[in-house]
Amino acid sequence: YEHKNKLIKGFTRRYNLTKLVYYEVTNDVQAAIEREKQIKGWLRKKKIALIEAMNPRWADLGEEWFRDVTLPRK
Repeated sequence: YEHKNKLIKGFTRRYNLTKLVYYEVTNDVQAAIEREKQIKGWLRKKKIALIEAMNPRWADLGEEWFRDVTLPRK
């Protein structure tokens, strides 16, 4: 939600990225960080192959997740 609505400064906000096209699930934060570093080290072609294996149409996988989310009022 934060990335899609540009609430967090960083890569997604800087490059106006709003679609979630790939994700992995883990309960281990350290493993997630290591996996992110691993993928970031790959060539673009390999990253695209990873995405297309899971999501060949490049659909926004986050579309349904936050449809009814409203932020609390301050």
